[in-house]
Amino acid sequence: MTTSKDLPTTDVPTTPDIDTKRHDDSSSPDDELPGEVEMSLFDHLEELRQRIFYSLIAVVISALGCFLFVKPLVKLLEVPAHGIKFLQLAPGEFFFVSLKVAGYSGLLVASPFILYQIVAFVLPGLTRRERRLLAPVVLGSSVLFVAGLIFAYLLLIPAALNFFINYGAEVVEQSWSIEKYFEFILLLLFSTGLAFQIPIVQMLLGALNIVSSAQMISGWRLVIMGAVVLGAVLTPSTDPLTQSLLAGAVLVLYFGGIGFVKLLGK
Repeated sequence: MTTSKDLPTTDVPTTPDIDTKRHDDSSSPDDELPGEVEMSLFDHLEELRQRIFYSLIAVVISALGCFLFVKPLVKLLEVPAHGIKFLQLAPGEFFFVSLKVAGYSGLLVASPFILYQIVAFVLPGLTRRERRLLAPVVLGSSVLFVAGLIFAYLLLIPAALNFFINYGAEVVEQSWSIEKYFEFILLLLFSTGLAFQIPIVQMLLGALNIVSSAQMISGWRLVIMGAVVLGAVLTPSTDPLTQSLLAGAVLVLYFGGIGFVKLLGK
Protein backbone atom coordinates (compact mmCIF):
# COMPACT_ATOMS: atom_id res chain seq x y z
CA MET A 1 0.00 0.00 0.00
CA THR A 2 1.44 3.25 -1.08
CA THR A 3 1.01 6.51 0.73
CA SER A 4 1.29 10.05 -0.41
CA LYS A 5 4.83 10.12 0.88
CA ASP A 6 5.80 7.31 -1.51
CA LEU A 7 4.43 9.06 -4.61
CA PRO A 8 7.03 10.83 -6.75
CA THR A 9 6.90 14.55 -6.53
CA THR A 10 7.48 16.84 -9.46
CA ASP A 11 8.24 20.50 -9.25
CA VAL A 12 5.60 22.47 -11.14
CA PRO A 13 7.06 25.72 -12.45
CA THR A 14 5.08 28.73 -11.39
CA THR A 15 4.70 31.87 -13.43
CA PRO A 16 4.27 35.26 -11.89
CA ASP A 17 0.71 36.48 -11.85
CA ILE A 18 1.04 39.43 -14.14
CA ASP A 19 -2.62 40.42 -13.81
CA THR A 20 -2.41 40.75 -10.05
CA LYS A 21 0.96 42.47 -10.00
CA ARG A 22 0.73 45.98 -8.75
CA HIS A 23 3.20 48.81 -9.13
CA ASP A 24 3.58 51.64 -6.76
CA ASP A 25 4.55 53.97 -9.57
CA SER A 26 1.19 53.78 -11.33
CA SER A 27 0.63 57.53 -11.05
CA SER A 28 1.48 59.68 -14.03
CA PRO A 29 4.61 61.88 -13.84
CA ASP A 30 2.38 64.79 -14.83
CA ASP A 31 0.61 64.48 -11.46
CA GLU A 32 3.81 64.87 -9.47
CA LEU A 33 4.64 67.95 -7.44
CA PRO A 34 8.23 68.87 -8.40
CA GLY A 35 10.15 70.70 -5.72
CA GLU A 36 7.44 70.18 -3.13
CA VAL A 37 8.31 71.69 0.25
CA GLU A 38 6.47 70.81 3.42
CA MET A 39 5.06 73.92 5.10
CA SER A 40 2.70 74.36 7.98
CA LEU A 41 -0.54 76.30 7.72
CA PHE A 42 1.03 79.15 9.67
CA ASP A 43 3.94 79.30 7.20
CA HIS A 44 1.51 79.44 4.26
CA LEU A 45 -0.46 82.26 5.88
CA GLU A 46 2.73 84.15 6.65
CA GLU A 47 3.92 83.82 3.05
CA LEU A 48 0.51 84.96 1.79
CA ARG A 49 0.60 87.98 4.11
CA GLN A 50 4.04 88.97 2.85
CA ARG A 51 3.09 88.66 -0.81
CA ILE A 52 -0.08 90.71 -0.30
CA PHE A 53 1.99 93.33 1.52
CA TYR A 54 4.55 93.47 -1.29
CA SER A 55 1.75 93.77 -3.87
CA LEU A 56 0.12 96.65 -1.97
CA ILE A 57 3.47 98.43 -1.74
CA ALA A 58 3.92 98.02 -5.50
CA VAL A 59 0.44 99.44 -6.16
CA VAL A 60 1.08 102.44 -3.87
CA ILE A 61 4.44 103.21 -5.48
CA SER A 62 2.97 102.85 -8.98
CA ALA A 63 -0.01 105.06 -8.06
CA LEU A 64 2.31 107.75 -6.70
CA GLY A 65 4.33 107.61 -9.91
CA CYS A 66 1.17 107.87 -12.02
CA PHE A 67 -0.04 110.79 -9.90
CA LEU A 68 2.98 112.80 -11.09
CA PHE A 69 1.71 112.40 -14.66
CA VAL A 70 -2.01 112.42 -13.90
CA LYS A 71 -2.89 115.48 -15.98
CA PRO A 72 -1.72 113.90 -19.28
CA LEU A 73 -3.62 110.74 -18.30
CA VAL A 74 -6.77 112.76 -17.61
CA LYS A 75 -6.46 114.51 -20.99
CA LEU A 76 -6.02 111.14 -22.70
CA LEU A 77 -9.18 109.80 -21.08
CA GLU A 78 -11.10 112.93 -22.04
CA VAL A 79 -10.44 112.38 -25.76
CA PRO A 80 -13.50 110.13 -26.39
CA ALA A 81 -15.76 112.94 -25.13
CA HIS A 82 -14.95 115.02 -28.27
CA GLY A 83 -14.54 118.43 -26.67
CA ILE A 84 -17.30 118.23 -24.07
CA LYS A 85 -16.90 120.87 -21.37
CA PHE A 86 -16.15 119.36 -17.95
CA LEU A 87 -17.12 121.12 -14.76
CA GLN A 88 -15.81 120.91 -11.22
CA LEU A 89 -19.03 121.04 -9.26
CA ALA A 90 -17.50 120.90 -5.78
CA PRO A 91 -14.22 121.99 -4.16
CA GLY A 92 -11.53 119.36 -4.63
CA GLU A 93 -13.56 117.32 -7.14
CA PHE A 94 -10.78 117.25 -9.71
CA PHE A 95 -8.25 116.35 -7.00
CA PHE A 96 -10.24 113.26 -6.01
CA VAL A 97 -10.71 112.38 -9.68
CA SER A 98 -6.93 112.60 -10.05
CA LEU A 99 -6.51 110.20 -7.14
CA LYS A 100 -8.91 107.71 -8.77
CA VAL A 101 -7.17 107.91 -12.13
CA ALA A 102 -3.76 107.50 -10.48
CA GLY A 103 -5.03 104.58 -8.39
CA TYR A 104 -6.46 102.67 -11.36
CA SER A 105 -3.38 103.44 -13.45
CA GLY A 106 -1.09 102.34 -10.62
CA LEU A 107 -3.00 99.07 -10.31
CA LEU A 108 -2.55 98.50 -14.03
CA VAL A 109 1.17 99.32 -13.94
CA ALA A 110 1.75 97.09 -10.90
CA SER A 111 -0.25 94.17 -12.32
CA PRO A 112 2.84 92.29 -13.68
CA PHE A 113 4.40 92.34 -10.20
CA ILE A 114 1.09 91.25 -8.64
CA LEU A 115 0.85 88.38 -11.13
CA TYR A 116 4.40 87.35 -10.21
CA GLN A 117 3.48 87.25 -6.53
CA ILE A 118 0.38 85.14 -7.26
CA VAL A 119 2.36 82.70 -9.43
CA ALA A 120 5.16 82.40 -6.87
CA PHE A 121 2.62 81.58 -4.15
CA VAL A 122 0.65 78.90 -6.02
CA LEU A 123 3.54 77.37 -8.00
CA PRO A 124 4.76 74.90 -5.32
CA GLY A 125 1.27 73.35 -5.13
CA LEU A 126 0.91 72.76 -8.88
CA THR A 127 1.57 69.50 -10.68
CA ARG A 128 3.71 69.30 -13.82
CA ARG A 129 0.60 69.28 -16.01
CA GLU A 130 -0.80 72.35 -14.27
CA ARG A 131 2.53 74.17 -14.53
CA ARG A 132 2.52 73.74 -18.30
CA LEU A 133 -0.77 75.67 -18.37
CA LEU A 134 0.54 78.49 -16.21
CA ALA A 135 2.56 80.45 -18.80
CA PRO A 136 -0.17 80.42 -21.52
CA VAL A 137 -2.80 81.41 -18.95
CA VAL A 138 -0.80 84.34 -17.54
CA LEU A 139 0.29 85.58 -20.96
CA GLY A 140 -3.15 85.13 -22.52
CA SER A 141 -4.90 86.78 -19.59
CA SER A 142 -2.62 89.82 -19.77
CA VAL A 143 -3.01 90.21 -23.54
CA LEU A 144 -6.80 89.85 -23.38
CA PHE A 145 -7.11 92.34 -20.53
CA VAL A 146 -5.16 94.96 -22.49
CA ALA A 147 -7.24 94.12 -25.58
CA GLY A 148 -10.38 94.72 -23.49
CA LEU A 149 -9.10 98.14 -22.42
CA ILE A 150 -8.34 99.10 -26.02
CA PHE A 151 -11.72 97.81 -27.21
CA ALA A 152 -13.53 99.84 -24.56
CA TYR A 153 -11.48 103.00 -25.23
CA LEU A 154 -11.83 102.90 -29.02
CA LEU A 155 -15.35 101.49 -29.45
CA LEU A 156 -17.50 101.18 -26.32
CA ILE A 157 -16.83 104.55 -24.70
CA PRO A 158 -17.19 106.63 -27.92
CA ALA A 159 -20.39 104.75 -28.82
CA ALA A 160 -21.92 105.38 -25.40
CA LEU A 161 -20.88 109.04 -25.29
CA ASN A 162 -22.11 109.73 -28.82
CA PHE A 163 -25.48 108.24 -27.90
CA PHE A 164 -25.89 110.52 -24.88
CA ILE A 165 -24.56 113.61 -26.68
CA ASN A 166 -26.83 113.21 -29.70
CA TYR A 167 -29.86 112.26 -27.64
CA GLY A 168 -30.02 115.57 -25.79
CA ALA A 169 -28.15 117.84 -28.19
CA GLU A 170 -31.18 119.98 -29.05
CA VAL A 171 -32.51 120.23 -25.51
CA VAL A 172 -29.61 120.63 -23.06
CA GLU A 173 -26.14 122.09 -23.15
CA GLN A 174 -23.49 119.40 -22.78
CA SER A 175 -21.54 120.26 -19.62
CA TRP A 176 -20.62 117.23 -17.55
CA SER A 177 -19.35 116.65 -14.05
CA ILE A 178 -15.77 115.49 -14.33
CA GLU A 179 -16.23 113.07 -11.42
CA LYS A 180 -19.27 111.39 -12.96
CA TYR A 181 -17.53 111.15 -16.33
CA PHE A 182 -14.47 109.38 -14.93
CA GLU A 183 -16.57 107.04 -12.80
CA PHE A 184 -18.34 106.08 -16.02
CA ILE A 185 -15.30 105.42 -18.20
CA LEU A 186 -13.08 103.82 -15.53
CA LEU A 187 -15.81 101.33 -14.66
CA LEU A 188 -16.42 100.58 -18.33
CA LEU A 189 -12.69 100.12 -19.04
CA PHE A 190 -12.02 97.64 -16.24
CA SER A 191 -15.30 95.73 -16.56
CA THR A 192 -14.57 95.20 -20.26
CA GLY A 193 -11.05 94.02 -19.44
CA LEU A 194 -12.52 91.46 -17.03
CA ALA A 195 -15.11 90.33 -19.59
CA PHE A 196 -12.29 89.59 -22.04
CA GLN A 197 -11.04 86.86 -19.67
CA ILE A 198 -13.76 84.46 -20.86
CA PRO A 199 -11.50 82.45 -23.26
CA ILE A 200 -8.96 81.94 -20.47
CA VAL A 201 -11.63 80.47 -18.20
CA GLN A 202 -12.79 78.20 -21.04
CA MET A 203 -9.26 77.03 -21.75
CA LEU A 204 -8.72 76.14 -18.08
CA LEU A 205 -12.02 74.26 -17.86
CA GLY A 206 -11.19 72.32 -21.02
CA ALA A 207 -7.57 71.57 -20.14
CA LEU A 208 -8.60 70.25 -16.71
CA ASN A 209 -11.31 68.05 -18.31
CA ILE A 210 -14.10 69.83 -16.45
CA VAL A 211 -16.08 70.97 -19.50
CA SER A 212 -15.56 69.83 -23.10
CA SER A 213 -15.92 71.92 -26.24
CA ALA A 214 -19.03 69.94 -27.22
CA GLN A 215 -20.67 70.83 -23.91
CA MET A 216 -19.78 74.50 -24.43
CA ILE A 217 -21.40 74.49 -27.87
CA SER A 218 -24.51 72.68 -26.66
CA GLY A 219 -25.37 75.53 -24.31
CA TRP A 220 -25.26 78.28 -26.95
CA ARG A 221 -28.79 79.48 -26.20
CA LEU A 222 -27.97 80.12 -22.55
CA VAL A 223 -24.70 81.76 -23.59
CA ILE A 224 -26.49 84.27 -25.81
CA MET A 225 -28.90 85.12 -23.00
CA GLY A 226 -26.01 85.39 -20.54
CA ALA A 227 -24.06 87.67 -22.91
CA VAL A 228 -27.02 90.06 -23.12
CA VAL A 229 -27.38 90.09 -19.34
CA LEU A 230 -23.62 90.53 -18.89
CA GLY A 231 -23.61 93.43 -21.34
CA ALA A 232 -26.40 95.12 -19.37
CA VAL A 233 -24.72 94.54 -16.00
CA LEU A 234 -21.15 95.50 -16.90
CA THR A 235 -21.94 98.67 -18.83
CA PRO A 236 -22.64 101.62 -16.53
CA SER A 237 -24.78 103.26 -19.23
CA THR A 238 -28.29 102.22 -20.22
CA ASP A 239 -28.00 102.79 -23.98
CA PRO A 240 -28.67 99.70 -26.11
CA LEU A 241 -25.74 100.33 -28.46
CA THR A 242 -23.06 100.00 -25.77
CA GLN A 243 -24.75 96.93 -24.29
CA SER A 244 -25.03 95.34 -27.73
CA LEU A 245 -21.36 95.99 -28.53
CA LEU A 246 -20.20 94.42 -25.27
CA ALA A 247 -22.61 91.47 -25.61
CA GLY A 248 -21.37 90.91 -29.17
CA ALA A 249 -17.75 90.99 -28.01
CA VAL A 250 -18.56 88.47 -25.25
CA LEU A 251 -20.11 86.10 -27.80
CA VAL A 252 -17.13 86.39 -30.15
CA LEU A 253 -14.78 85.69 -27.24
CA TYR A 254 -16.86 82.73 -26.07
CA PHE A 255 -17.03 80.99 -29.43
CA GLY A 256 -13.38 81.84 -30.04
CA GLY A 257 -12.60 80.19 -26.72
CA ILE A 258 -14.40 77.05 -27.90
CA GLY A 259 -12.03 77.01 -30.89
CA PHE A 260 -9.03 77.13 -28.54
CA VAL A 261 -10.46 74.29 -26.46
CA LYS A 262 -10.91 72.21 -29.63
CA LEU A 263 -7.28 72.88 -30.55
CA LEU A 264 -6.36 71.33 -27.19
CA GLY A 265 -8.26 68.21 -28.27
CA LYS A 266 -10.87 68.55 -25.53
